[in-house]
Amino acid sequence: VQLVESGGGLVQAGGSLRLSCTISGLTLDDYAVCWFRQTPGKEREGGSIIANSDETKLYADSVKGRFTSSTDSAKRTVYLQMNGLKTEDTGVYYCAAAEDQVGLVRLWMMASIYEYWGQGTQVTVSS
Repeated sequence: VQLVESGGGLVQAGGSLRLSCTISGLTLDDYAVCWFRQTPGKEREGGSIIANSDETKLYADSVKGRFTSSTDSAKRTVYLQMNGLKTEDTGVYYCAAAEDQVGLVRLWMMASIYEYWGQGTQVTVSS
């Protein structure tokens, strides 16, 4: 199983970026994919999750209304469209996958439930 993130970079506050997470080695419809952000000295923070079985999407309050998750099954890629970026959005963004089981969405922000992780992509938002 491989998860490969791309799309990070440097952007000014108020700008946009689209992150991609291309996944191989698992049946995408059976998994939920979450985007986490990590900043120095802090634990990984769950930002959004998409459950590919029924397209359920959830967002942390800090990104609601600004970030949108989507999946292109043909490309086996999950996207995170980030608009209205703020300096506090700066960090390393990881995508992570967990088997979509009953009750998963109640625990979606817990990093420990995810079996597979990408290598991360750096997002830097300047003021």
